[in-house]
Amino acid sequence: MVELERVGKMVTNMKHLLIIEDDDNLMRGIAFAFEKDGYITLKAATLKDGRMLLEQNNVDIIILDVGLPDGNGIDLCKSIRETSNVPIIMLTACDMETDEVLGFAAGADDYVTKPFSLSVLRARVDAVLRRLQGSVYLAPGIRSLRLDTGLCKLYKSDREIPISATEFKLLKFFMANAGQVLSKEQILAALWDNQGNFVDDNVLPVNISRLRAKIEDDPKNPQIIKTVHGMGYVFAKE
Repeated sequence: MVELERVGKMVTNMKHLLIIEDDDNLMRGIAFAFEKDGYITLKAATLKDGRMLLEQNNVDIIILDVGLPDGNGIDLCKSIRETSNVPIIMLTACDMETDEVLGFAAGADDYVTKPFSLSVLRARVDAVLRRLQGSVYLAPGIRSLRLDTGLCKLYKSDREIPISATEFKLLKFFMANAGQVLSKEQILAALWDNQGNFVDDNVLPVNISRLRAKIEDDPKNPQIIKTVHGMGYVFAKE
């Protein structure tokens, strides 16, 4: 089962929570609790559907069950960690230290044993998000590109690339909305013009050109920040 509630391919400041859990009642209960807190929820009951939702949407945090009908959540956690550091909280029905160790070794940020209260789960999610603020983000599908949001530094293949404050904000915005076509108006409104004031037409293409020169192997043939003619720009996931 795949369920996506009130989520469109749009830019939003609301946090997106992906729940991968095969217990339908528990999944809906978790979703209801977090929706009351302002989250947008995506729900899947299998690893396959969870992967699909993760590929198609920008997710801020994942709640992942260990035991699923088509495999082990720990394997999915390992796979996600190859390209992303999205926060992951794992759920399990087994109160076994070995399972907890395996979960953390796979890259989980926290581990919750069933049964649990929803208030405790919400507190765990809040704690993980607070703890990870300012951490290093891998560009989706581009493992050589890392952005340290705490130190405002950019690294390519472990080499620091000098970056201006404007370029940093622009790259962070692209990475947060990877795979989505962003119009010029959306980008300007988010980064420069949030009060309806005039912004020079050249400010965006100039800064994108400068950013491409720093992150693209061939800036004249960009593969990371691509132009979508007549629509805007997209930060490629692959």
